[in-house]
Amino acid sequence: MSQRKKSVSASQNKTQRRSQASLNEDEEASFSQVSSSQVQRARENFTSDQIDRKVAEVVQFILIKDQKKMPIRRADIVKHVIKDYKLLYTDIINRVCRTFEQVFGLKLVETDPKNHIYILINKLDPIQGEPVSMRPVNPKKGLLFVILSVIFMKGGVIKENLVWNSLKKLRVDPGEKHDEFGDVKKVVTDEFVRQKYLEYVKIPHTEPVEYEFRWGLRSEKEVSKLKMLEFVGELFEQDPQSWTQQFREASTVDSSSQRTSS
Repeated sequence: MSQRKKSVSASQNKTQRRSQASLNEDEEASFSQVSSSQVQRARENFTSDQIDRKVAEVVQFILIKDQKKMPIRRADIVKHVIKDYKLLYTDIINRVCRTFEQVFGLKLVETDPKNHIYILINKLDPIQGEPVSMRPVNPKKGLLFVILSVIFMKGGVIKENLVWNSLKKLRVDPGEKHDEFGDVKKVVTDEFVRQKYLEYVKIPHTEPVEYEFRWGLRSEKEVSKLKMLEFVGELFEQDPQSWTQQFREASTVDSSSQRTSS
């Protein structure tokens, strides 16, 4: 690509970012400027049956989005579902949250307060007595579980070549097409990253460029580090407490998240 084309492309990207930022600001302003009297009038304009249906529509919209484990944007909820009920957004989303918790055992979590992006996480506790090694219920989740385990046991941040080497030991080569996963590298660096299970971050000042992996927001919310450590203990036939640092972190994080959820 010529220098001129690069310059034009960079200028277009900058313009798009400014435009998106402006839209976000306009959207935020429209929500923050809603008065209590406007909300009250809106409540009087719709029947309870109409609001019930709108709540059900939002629940369905979020469930469909979540099937692909994609983040859910407030702007999309308003544009595609809420529509004329925008003044009642807070009322509706609060009821949606209660529905997810009480009916589905799920929790709607705002992962990006600035851009108002949500994900659904599993709020249900693991079944008592369930073997830890049976937690990953499908091959991709098993692959993810292995990667999260490696990251956790190595201190929370690892270079990508360590991930690939760990997978090769399990006969999963990122350079080859896998019968179960297809393009392994794409699954890990694209799918798991988009789903917020992993963060794939460029390491500054590396030549050639290197990347590192961390747990993503969804993993931090959904995965019990204590259960993961028990899983690793099973694999190596060791007491989880023999990994002192990891056990301390896992115990602290899990007890903290239990207090938060309660």
